[in-house]
Amino acid sequence: MSTARHIVVLGGGPDAEREVSLNSSKNVAEQLAASRLFTVERVVIDRPSGADLRAIRADLFFPVLHGGFGEGGPLQDLLEADGRPFVGCRATAARHAMDKFATKMTALSCGIPTARAGIFFATDSASPFEFPVVLKPVHEGSSVGVHLCHDRAKWDKSRAEVARDMLAHPGRVYMVEKMVIGNELTVGVFDPAGPGARALAPIHIKPAVEFYDYEAKYNRDDTQYIVDDPALPANVKDLIREQALDLARAMSVRHLCRVDFLLDSKGKAWMLEVNTMPGFTAHSLYPMAATHAGISLPGLCTALANLAWRDAATAALS
Repeated sequence: MSTARHIVVLGGGPDAEREVSLNSSKNVAEQLAASRLFTVERVVIDRPSGADLRAIRADLFFPVLHGGFGEGGPLQDLLEADGRPFVGCRATAARHAMDKFATKMTALSCGIPTARAGIFFATDSASPFEFPVVLKPVHEGSSVGVHLCHDRAKWDKSRAEVARDMLAHPGRVYMVEKMVIGNELTVGVFDPAGPGARALAPIHIKPAVEFYDYEAKYNRDDTQYIVDDPALPANVKDLIREQALDLARAMSVRHLCRVDFLLDSKGKAWMLEVNTMPGFTAHSLYPMAATHAGISLPGLCTALANLAWRDAATAALS
């Protein structure tokens, strides 16, 4: 009988990014298995109960889900109640990061620039800011439900679509954000609260279309990703790495995250959002940055599992 620790990689979930999660979780399970250090099982879930989790044999859970349920707190509540170690944020930090507005407030408290924004009210016919603006859900990821409004005509059309979506999904909240036109950059953070904390090299994202949307992120093959782009000013690269690490720590992020920025035409970086469980697909940026830093994918997944065991052991001693 094998005495190797048994890791269960969770994938799927009920959120809009389920398909991405299925691909990400499959890749994580394969990378962990490639390390030959554990026994590994991938379990596809929808919206499990605490009893469902308790029925799964595991020494550690590695949840690779994206979206409100799987990444934004509810699943983390269940995992904390279960008591076994798991990779990623605890529930409070997960909820904080899933809330784009709360993330912005924390960024501002850390002195990190972020674009002006306000909660969207369908009854308000006018935009609270001059065009261009962005309409987007407060609690979604992967650019789900994002509308770019360059003028009043697009605003009116998007406002009507968003109003219908809010009626169809009671409780869904949208925000209006002043659009920053520029280059999208992202910074991966590893173990922000731990002794090995580091911000990985930024990745410069160059989509072939105007907006780096869900299709460009996961399905198109014409998006360019330049790791540690030499064309970017060194001071910008250093600054956003420092800001990403500061923000992750301020939000009590655990183990990993990815912080997205926009660099405007004047060379100023604006924080967009924080992703506490970045993708692990063939197109995903966090593994790409880790590979650039000399960390293999099996090594990365193993290191993340070991962080969860380390924190569980520390908590047991406290």
